[in-house]
Formats: sequence, C-alpha cells, structure tokens
Amino acid sequence: MKKTVIRYGTYGFVLAMAVFLISLILWQDLDFSAQERIGYFMMIVSLSFVFFGIKNYRDEVNQGTIGLRRAVLVGLLISVITAIGIALADLIYTTLVNPDFFDQYTSAMRAEGYRGEIPDYGSGFMAMIMFLTVMIIGLFVSVISAVILKRKRK
Repeated sequence: MKKTVIRYGTYGFVLAMAVFLISLILWQDLDFSAQERIGYFMMIVSLSFVFFGIKNYRDEVNQGTIGLRRAVLVGLLISVITAIGIALADLIYTTLVNPDFFDQYTSAMRAEGYRGEIPDYGSGFMAMIMFLTVMIIGLFVSVISAVILKRKRK
C-alpha cells in the first residue's frame, strides 16, 4: 500500500504545484472569485489521483479485490500527500510571492460590500485551512472512488 500511496500522492502533489504555478502566470489578473473557482477546480483535478491510486492498488497489489474500508484508507493517504502540496503552494505564495495577498483579499471583500470582521490569521494558519479543505474534499473523493472500485473476493 505504501508504494501506491506515495506514487499517486506524489502525482497529485506535483500536479497541484504545476497547476498552481501555471495559474500564477496565466490568471494572476483575475478577480478573487474567479481565482477561488480555479483553486477548487485545481483541488479536484489533483485529487483525481485518489481514484487511480485505489484502482492501481486493487488491480496490481491486492489481486483485483479491495474492500470499502481499505479503499477509503488508500484514498485518504493519497489525499494527505496532495493536500500537503496544495497547502505548501499556498504558504509559499502568501509568504514569498505575494506577501500582501491577505491585505488585497480583505480590500476586495470590503469593495464587494462585506462588512463583517475579517481576522488576520497569517499565512501558516491559512495554509492549514487549505490543507483541511483539501482533506475534506479528499474524503468525499475517496468514499465515492471506494464505492465505485470496491470488489470482494469470490
């Protein structure tokens, strides 16, 4: 299981970093709402490796069978590696590439009419929130993939 998790988690990690860099180059002038939609799309695409990792584990490692629990576990472990990649990209962006990101984001929210309190949590906390967001999406992707791919012994 370890080899499959590391391989497919790394694929998700690398894809997340690549899409993040491409989006920095191509879509940096988009408004925050469009960037947010691209970000969620990037998360889902990066987590597509959960499905392929579970399938590979079932077919190549586990003689064509996998239970729901094991499939979800494989998917979640792949999601952890992918989530680390996305959180790391977020941390690098908000600390090194654009340290004024949160000020810009707050200004954009105020310009759109948001009147509530906007706490200043800092880059590390926001990277953790990004990690947890990816893990929640990864849980859904893992469960759906596990239901589709589960196959018991005959």
